[in-house]
Amino acid sequence: MSAGRESAGTVDPDGARIALHRGTAVVLPNPAPLTYVVAGTDPAAVNTAKDRPTDQAVALWVHDPATLAALDAVLDLDPARTAAVRRLLAEELVTLLLPLRPGAARPAWLAPATRDGWTMLFGARWAPLLPVIAGHPVLYVSSANRTGHRPAATAAEAVAMFPPAVPVLGAGPLTGGGPDTRPRAATTTLRLHPDGRLELHRRGAQDRPHADFDRYLDLVRSTYLRAG
Repeated sequence: MSAGRESAGTVDPDGARIALHRGTAVVLPNPAPLTYVVAGTDPAAVNTAKDRPTDQAVALWVHDPATLAALDAVLDLDPARTAAVRRLLAEELVTLLLPLRPGAARPAWLAPATRDGWTMLFGARWAPLLPVIAGHPVLYVSSANRTGHRPAATAAEAVAMFPPAVPVLGAGPLTGGGPDTRPRAATTTLRLHPDGRLELHRRGAQDRPHADFDRYLDLVRSTYLRAG
C-alpha cells in the first residue's frame, strides 16, 4: 500500500494533507450528524470538484481561531452577538450567514465567501481532523456533493460520487473505528441580522429532529442569543 493511500478510492490523513498543500480539493469527514464536506485552499477547486461554476460562493471554514478573530472588525455585529457566533460555530456546528459592516476593509481571502454584504462561515473543530487541516488557516468548504446529488454521508458514497482526481479521506483512519452508520445531513444554515434577528436559510442536520423548525430557532435564540 503506497504512502498516503488508505484503501481503494480513499486516502489516509497524510495523503489528505499532501493534497491540501498542493491546492487540491479534498473530501473530508465531520462528526455525526454532519455529512462529509469538500474543502480546499482554492475556492475554484472546491467548486470544480462539485461540478458547478468556479466563481460560485463557498463558505469560509473558520477552524482556526485567529482567522475568526480577524473578522471581528468586519462583521456588523455587537460584541455579545459576535461571542454568540463563536459558540454557534463551535458548539452547534451550524453554517452561519453573517452581515458585513458597510465600508469596513475586508481581507481579500474573505471575498469567495461573500455575496451582497453577507459572508458564510462554517466553524467545526473536530479534534481528529484538526491535524489534517491545521496548516491552512484559510480554507474554503462546501457540502460533499456533486450537482444534482445529495451530500455524501460515508466515504464510500463520496468515492462513488466524486471523480478519482478528488481525494476522499475516510473517517476510520481518524477514529480508529469502522463506519459510523448514524443518520447524517448537511449543516443547517442560519442567517443572523445586525439587530439579532435569526432566520433559517436552509434546513439541515441540526434542525432535523424538530418537526417545526421555528422550535429549533427558539432553542438557538434561548441558548445562544439571550444577551442579544
